[in-house]
Amino acid sequence: MKRYGQVIRLKPGMLEEYKRYHANAWPEVLDMIRQCNIRNYSIFHKDGYLFAYFEYVGDDFEADMAKMAADPKTQEWWAIMKPMQDPLPTRAEGEWWANMEEVFHTD
Repeated sequence: MKRYGQVIRLKPGMLEEYKRYHANAWPEVLDMIRQCNIRNYSIFHKDGYLFAYFEYVGDDFEADMAKMAADPKTQEWWAIMKPMQDPLPTRAEGEWWANMEEVFHTD
């Protein structure tokens, strides 16, 4: 299992809509997340930033992320979410949410 942390900004005025959508996340999207070996997935908000945490339990992260990206229902969900988000200018090439470096962990 590998832990991931990611960050993105939320556009001003979008928090309530973002929360409303996630309170009623589409079952097909949640199922695809699970099919792609993501577990213990949470999104947190603070001062206009969204922080995502999840655990990846598969053995080919890139293939699983490609599978998710190719899913029509996930694409539909992302088309609604992306206009609410403002990616960090320092993100790596090809990233929307910026991956974070894990600097500490304890169980």
